[in-house]
Amino acid sequence: MINLIKLSVGSETIETMTAWQASPQARGADGLPRHVTRMWPKRAAEVLDGGSIYWVIKGVIQCRQPILRLDEVRREDGVARCGIVLAPGPIAVVPTPKRPFQGWRYLAPEDAPMDMDPRHAAEAPLPTELSVALAEIGVL
Repeated sequence: MINLIKLSVGSETIETMTAWQASPQARGADGLPRHVTRMWPKRAAEVLDGGSIYWVIKGVIQCRQPILRLDEVRREDGVARCGIVLAPGPIAVVPTPKRPFQGWRYLAPEDAPMDMDPRHAAEAPLPTELSVALAEIGVL
């Protein structure tokens, strides 16, 4: 199993990313959110064996979404692209700083941030900067 990691360009928060994914432009014909990219993962079988896409928002890995399948997508230009079909609703992870990069990258399971404790899901989230600082010293 292998994960992907991607910048969520234009998102300010997990909530703004979720709002974008709810829009018709970000959904496939089946209504599921998808991210369309030019490159098809060479390790597709590993990605589809339980992988997630980890989203970097404002320089911090903040959440992940399980990858359900990879669809071929053709737009007006006729070029085949990869539609990464995602489970709806992000899963918050321990905030982890990440430098900018282009495109998507593979993310090994041992390098992926852990999911946030679900017992704290109802609590108001900490400011991102504070969460990052606490994660860096091992408190989160």
